[in-house]
Amino acid sequence: MQHRKFSSFGIATALACAALPVAAGHAQDVAISDDVVRIGLIEDMAGVYSDITGMGAVTAARMAVEEFGGSVLGKPVEVVFGDHQNKPDIGSAIARKWFDEDKVDAILDVASSSPALAVIEIAKEKEKIITLSSPGSLQITNEVCGPYVVHWAYDTHAIAHSTGKALVEQGFDSWYFVTADYAFGHSLEKDTSEVVTSAGGTILGNTRLPVGTNDFASALLTAQGSQAKVVALANAGADAINSIKQAAQFGLTQGGQKLATLAGFINDVHGLGLEEAQGLTITEASYWDLNDETRAWSQRFFEQMNAMPNMLQTGTYSSVLHYLKAVEAAGTDETEAVMAKMREMPVNDVFYKNATIREDGRLMHEMYLFEVKTPEESEAAWDYYKLLATIPAEEAFQPIEKSTCSLVGN
Repeated sequence: MQHRKFSSFGIATALACAALPVAAGHAQDVAISDDVVRIGLIEDMAGVYSDITGMGAVTAARMAVEEFGGSVLGKPVEVVFGDHQNKPDIGSAIARKWFDEDKVDAILDVASSSPALAVIEIAKEKEKIITLSSPGSLQITNEVCGPYVVHWAYDTHAIAHSTGKALVEQGFDSWYFVTADYAFGHSLEKDTSEVVTSAGGTILGNTRLPVGTNDFASALLTAQGSQAKVVALANAGADAINSIKQAAQFGLTQGGQKLATLAGFINDVHGLGLEEAQGLTITEASYWDLNDETRAWSQRFFEQMNAMPNMLQTGTYSSVLHYLKAVEAAGTDETEAVMAKMREMPVNDVFYKNATIREDGRLMHEMYLFEVKTPEESEAAWDYYKLLATIPAEEAFQPIEKSTCSLVGN
């Protein structure tokens, strides 16, 4: 999938729905700043994470607005998006400009953990709502949590306690990590290591590589030489695809080692093909082919993106829809009132059912453990997953008593 290069400060996309008239008796109670509800997304539009976030996340947000009717409380809803180029300083600059000059009311996704952690600080400073589906760092609901910060789709704890636990229980009890050298990769390696060791397994080593690495040969050969039963890829996007392809070239799995992608997405499977991806275990918060409702929504997404959605994109859809419901219920887009409604109301949409926002900002919902099908098992394009387990929220996510969030217990 190819994307055009976008300005770092984004392009405003006014959804073509005329503002509906507000009933005269209610007009004086409505408080929509600037007569527009403006939602921002800061994504990776052309880099290593563009296929799993990028225009797919923007499209999902637009679909949520369209589903809601294009307006809220009689005012139009506008989606703006920007490209942080995987640089925290650019992400921060976009967020500050949006809040200070462009009158953005909330940021409802930021791709990648390092830019996301930087943007969170701007949102906290400006007392604006920020929801995050694309980044996975557990810091978001721990030390950098805030009253208006919500972690939506997944986190490294959920992946570690799904994929990691399942593999150790199958006897894969020695691990070597090939890790993306930034906050997300570090967190994913740390959380998975804890799961492995607590279950009686051992960690034999790790190699950390910069995001955007093209040559994984040295790291994979070291992992192969370790004789670890599992070579765990704590990376994502193009890095995950490249490392899986090169692992196949070196014959890791043929030599008896298990290759585990700890942040795999359906886009990765599509890019690799089932011949190379078969047997991978992947944890996601959604799958397009779970039921008739998810299939119908995903088909509309596919018609625009020529790809089925992953959990980062469905999470963005879900958070935008819930935010608009909260604005309507609050009668305003004022941060405090909207956040109160977001916490009060359960999240219910195509992909998330009866989910709730916990006091540390974690959205509590089920996670799913999948195995990638063999070419013989797949019946059509994008028919890639078979469901191994549905993991209850209380088992998937960090227990609240372990949270270091300052809001917990207050």
